[in-house]
Amino acid sequence: MKRSLVIGCAAVALTAGCGTASAQSKFDILLGGDAYFQGAYVDQDNDTSLRQTEFANRFRLTITPTAKADNGLEYGARLRLRAASGTGNNRSTDNDRAFIFVNGSFGTIQGGVINGLSDEYGIIGPNVEGIEGSPDAQYLNYYASANGAPYVLGSLRTLESGDASSKIIYLSPSYSGFQVGAAYTPTYGSSNTDVNRVKNSTAYHDMAEIQATYKGEFSGFGVEASAAYQFAKAASGLEDLSSVHVGANLSYAGFKVGGSYAFSGDSGYATGTRGVDDQQLWIVGVNYTMGPVILAANYTDAQGIDSNFSGLNSRAHVWQAGVTYTVAPGLTTGLEYSYLDNKVGGVNNDANIILWDTRFAF
Repeated sequence: MKRSLVIGCAAVALTAGCGTASAQSKFDILLGGDAYFQGAYVDQDNDTSLRQTEFANRFRLTITPTAKADNGLEYGARLRLRAASGTGNNRSTDNDRAFIFVNGSFGTIQGGVINGLSDEYGIIGPNVEGIEGSPDAQYLNYYASANGAPYVLGSLRTLESGDASSKIIYLSPSYSGFQVGAAYTPTYGSSNTDVNRVKNSTAYHDMAEIQATYKGEFSGFGVEASAAYQFAKAASGLEDLSSVHVGANLSYAGFKVGGSYAFSGDSGYATGTRGVDDQQLWIVGVNYTMGPVILAANYTDAQGIDSNFSGLNSRAHVWQAGVTYTVAPGLTTGLEYSYLDNKVGGVNNDANIILWDTRFAF
């Protein structure tokens, strides 16, 4: 649910710092956002000095000013603010989206701070909202491992598509449900006003991603699918980035079933690394919607280097099940159970995680 405010140039001059000559006489500002509150219970093998319960919360506010020219060109910008960090009660607000865009008959161009194509538009399975047995790694916020679960558990699509560095994205118009896109990021980990032209200052540079997506419906069956490839040059002493991702979902009469596969090989490994599996990740999931209730189940199989990138071999099997109830428009609450069978460097650290999640979206 979005709220649209139509305001004039005087307000623009005050809030956006624009001059009268360059301002629009009329445009829309869309305000939206979401917030969650979570409570978790965790029982894991290696729990020395760890409590079994914890709370977490987050609030995001999205501001999207838009305008439309006489020739039909739509243009604007988007800013997403996050109240997320809070270690030691040292709270701060940051942004993970800050980009401008234009939409026309040629397609869409976006430029600024935004995640990659497969993270924004790729298909990973039917459960992507952070509850309902979702595979989006929310449960990992509560799982403690001295050595680290597989790195790919935090990168469910192409390996580094979740990186919100400054980039430019092109999306073609949709033709019979098909759409293609391309993205380019000069420097991994560089965003907003940061300017970094040094080749070896971060893990990757000259990072690009291409993706094709499809969405359609046939005789009551819904189909959505995507395929993406991401690549980049790496800093000296590291393997170049090369990552592929494919996913598809099929829906019918309240059911949705699907999954995805990602393969990233030795991307980012120290040159000459031995004894560590190639990075790959399987996801299979299903959910069923009956009125305000969603039931879901999910299985994830991940392997590759540990999340600390310390050269340890890591393997995880994750079984999840959950239920979500829509209390009112924009307000949901749900319960999710996750069993994590994880081995890092030959050490087991299995965990049972029960996560209660309540969300408000507007």
